[in-house]
Amino acid sequence: MYLRRKMSCTNCRNGADGTPRGCRSNGNCGVGGCGPLTVFDWLEGVAIPSGQRAFDIVEIRFKANRKGFFRRSSKLEVHVGDVVVLDADHGFDVGVVSLSGELVRAQMNAKGVKDDHEIKRIDRKATQEDIDLWQKSSMREPDTIKEGRSIIKRAGLKMKLADVEYQGDGKKATFYYTAEDRVDFRDLVRDLASAFGVRIEMRQIGARQEAARVGGIGVCGRELCCSSWLKDFRSVSTSAARYQQMSLNPQKLAGQCGKLKCCLNFELDQYVEAVKGFPSPNAKIKLKKGMAFVFKMDIFKRLVYLIAPDSGNNGPVPVSLEDMQELLAMNERGEYPHSLSEFALEEKPDEVDEVYSNVVGQDSLTRFDEERRRRKNRPNRNKRRKPQGSGGNKSSSGNSKGPDGSSNKPNNRRRPKSNKPKSS
Repeated sequence: MYLRRKMSCTNCRNGADGTPRGCRSNGNCGVGGCGPLTVFDWLEGVAIPSGQRAFDIVEIRFKANRKGFFRRSSKLEVHVGDVVVLDADHGFDVGVVSLSGELVRAQMNAKGVKDDHEIKRIDRKATQEDIDLWQKSSMREPDTIKEGRSIIKRAGLKMKLADVEYQGDGKKATFYYTAEDRVDFRDLVRDLASAFGVRIEMRQIGARQEAARVGGIGVCGRELCCSSWLKDFRSVSTSAARYQQMSLNPQKLAGQCGKLKCCLNFELDQYVEAVKGFPSPNAKIKLKKGMAFVFKMDIFKRLVYLIAPDSGNNGPVPVSLEDMQELLAMNERGEYPHSLSEFALEEKPDEVDEVYSNVVGQDSLTRFDEERRRRKNRPNRNKRRKPQGSGGNKSSSGNSKGPDGSSNKPNNRRRPKSNKPKSS
């Protein structure tokens, strides 16, 4: 019932001629629609049935895409993008309305949030003084992270400070950290409170939550799924890589959080369904010359690669899935083929579509190929040089020697002038 995708606020939408106008606030607008995890309200503009009241709970966005549900009063009318002041512990907090209406009810059901008295209320819309105080508190966060890490290092605690989030009024700071074991931070809280002069709350998060708060770019070249749209962190095991015929390389299977990539589960159901028609990886085919073993399976081409005793240095023998099932049926009947040559397939090179072969819009000859061609056609200066000491009468440089062993090279050096008078 709900769709998550990236949206743009009213300041970032296209102009009249279709060209994007760009974010006028340079990414610091108060609307918050430019950020990820934005829910597309497809019920916006739909009239509420008669006799039914509008849902009085709205969704509020905070730092690092943290969201919460707050109840509004019947007299207070808020819209998406409004900055509101919220009821918080020992003060107030400031957030941005990210969703309102009946779609909030669906979001609460999806996240398992109950509509009861525990939901806090929205006090009022934020004034300019509230927004200034909120931004001033947010500007303290980078320095707080840097100094907080140094305090933790001096304390000798085995924990990593991931992020710090200040409350809207600046009276409370939440420290998000990761740790493998349980940490006793009672003395640390006192040190942090005396250093920053605010109330301290320590909250432990996992490695995936840390990557979602920090953000980054994955090996695919796109923004991390956990920081852009994914919030349902399911367990990932190495069996997902085995079903997809991937090499069990921890460096390639792990994401920036150090855990297995969440995208390994995206197509796992399709692979599990496709593998059902394939034989077991431990299947064996008995031949008259020996046994053939399964080397690998190509799910997309529906091929099974077998290692036969007569394959030699030719590598695995590709066999279609239908022929593989026929070979297994022959072994069950007690029939053993002489070799796999009659079942082997000739793999043709992948055909490249001319329409999509040049997706970048460049010619087949790039600038690197042109530079390589110029270097290849450039004459070699060393070849044009005449070899020295080759002998013979081809060179007139005078390197050849006479019959008496003396050099025939003319002596061009001038003789010093004599001071003796010429004889008459």
